[in-house]
Amino acid sequence: MAQVLVRQLNEQVVERLKKRAKEHGRSLQSEVKTILEEAVPDYEGAWLRIEGFRSRLKKSGRKFSDSAVLIREDRDR
Repeated sequence: MAQVLVRQLNEQVVERLKKRAKEHGRSLQSEVKTILEEAVPDYEGAWLRIEGFRSRLKKSGRKFSDSAVLIREDRDR
């Protein structure tokens, strides 16, 4: 697993991170890791799940209207 080193981090930021970690019952390292993971979501994985969902909907034989068309019609009223 990769490691990241952040140099010259403001001491006040570190103190706030420690406080937040304590509030969540985590270590400072675990808290920073969680923050970073949440800040950079897995968009590629999300799109794969979305495409899988769309594929299952298509196979179901149900018809779905294009929401962009519906939105445009509503705005044009």
